[in-house]
Amino acid sequence: MIESTRLDGQRIALLAADGFEKVELEVPLKALRLAGATVDVISLRPGRIRGVNMHEPAGKVQVTMTVQEADPKNYEGIFIPGGFINPDLLRQSAEAREFVHSFDVSGKPIATICHGAWVLASAGMLRGRTITSWPGIRDDVVNAGATWLDQAVVRDGNIITSRGPQDLMDFVPAIIDAFSGAAPYAERAPAHAASAPQRNEPPKAMLTAMKWMPTPTVRTALGIGAIAIGAVAMSRRKAQPRHAGM
Repeated sequence: MIESTRLDGQRIALLAADGFEKVELEVPLKALRLAGATVDVISLRPGRIRGVNMHEPAGKVQVTMTVQEADPKNYEGIFIPGGFINPDLLRQSAEAREFVHSFDVSGKPIATICHGAWVLASAGMLRGRTITSWPGIRDDVVNAGATWLDQAVVRDGNIITSRGPQDLMDFVPAIIDAFSGAAPYAERAPAHAASAPQRNEPPKAMLTAMKWMPTPTVRTALGIGAIAIGAVAMSRRKAQPRHAGM
């Protein structure tokens, strides 16, 4: 059970762009707000940004302000969700890289999950650090100078990282601890001589999910079919004669 006052008075920046993994944004966002934090969604453009479930379009989230408008000094920490597209867009933005880097310079907690570590790599923040991430980008973070561990959550000083949605139950309490100051920001991960090895095959659950996911053509046909059935039912209802006395 999350205490509703642990993050009272804390203001957290949630940096995301179109293509964020829906569950990786919404679960931590709700948990942070439930713990009492004010969370602003910072993005590359105003309006509503689109989430995804793997590669499938998902719901949208309202942007509070753009990264050009946001001031890191107004926040106690920052959270970057994953997804394939979201961090790829963020890492190509000089403003987004500088925004994230400023939190590291000031020693404020920085939390990322899944592919979110791409942004830290492009911001030049991983050399000499110990982190985790989605296993598929292990080589990217190692080439950026980090030690990579195949663990649910890794805390190295002010940086808290996690592998993906399967680790949310461990990741959410860890970031609430970090943002609340329950775990000292100066705490560093133990030194490791080498990174964990790259995996030899992608997760079977991902392959299975992609295999059985319907194609856009099928989804469109099903949607059109549902609309057509509804329209026919409505027309028949209107065509039925009214009974006397009704």
